[in-house]
Amino acid sequence: MHVKKEPCYLQDFGYERFETIVGMIGGKWKLRIIYMLAFHEVLRYGELKRLLAPITYKMLTNQLKELEKDGLIIRKEYPQVPPKVEYYMSEMGKGLRPVVRAMYEWIEKYDIN
Repeated sequence: MHVKKEPCYLQDFGYERFETIVGMIGGKWKLRIIYMLAFHEVLRYGELKRLLAPITYKMLTNQLKELEKDGLIIRKEYPQVPPKVEYYMSEMGKGLRPVVRAMYEWIEKYDIN
């Protein structure tokens, strides 16, 4: 039996670049944050905290800072009392929406609980 060999996409652009992306979205919380923002468009800090329970305040803050530093999300702070901060996907982050949608469809297809 002859097996058709599929192209190795990692070979095409280098494994190091793949590892960079894994670092940007990897970990316990980053992909969850991306998922929430992909489906909600704009979320305030408190809304993210509630949606991602049991994430701690410190972990959420750190993960948001890293996602912002990597250019995947945008943080908008309004000068008011009490402080109002909103988060939304950057253009680069919006490029992950098809990935998030594919994950959603995969979960639905295989009825993963």
